[in-house]
Amino acid sequence: MGHRENGVAAGTLLLAAGAILGAGVALLLAPQSGRDTRTDILRYAKKARNGAGGVVEDFADTVSGMVDAVGDKAEDILDKGKDLAYDAKKELIGAIAEGQKKLEKQRARLEKMIA
Repeated sequence: MGHRENGVAAGTLLLAAGAILGAGVALLLAPQSGRDTRTDILRYAKKARNGAGGVVEDFADTVSGMVDAVGDKAEDILDKGKDLAYDAKKELIGAIAEGQKKLEKQRARLEKMIA
């Protein structure tokens, strides 16, 4: 099935390439002067270049927007991680303090029992 899809894609690309080459040959063989033909080819090339430049700029803008969005998300995640770490640190310190209090009570109780 994948091989068949590759064949269809290759056929489509060959058809498109043939159409482009055919258009170029038609321009060259058209009943007009060489100067007019060269002018037409130059004009079409400039249009294609300008169109491609616009596509590249749009693509660059899209990628830039995506990078900004990912950066913002990363900052949000980092801030949440910092908050979670701070909360966990506070809870750990509280648990250690509670444990120290209990140990101190047990030490005092043992001292009373021994004395």
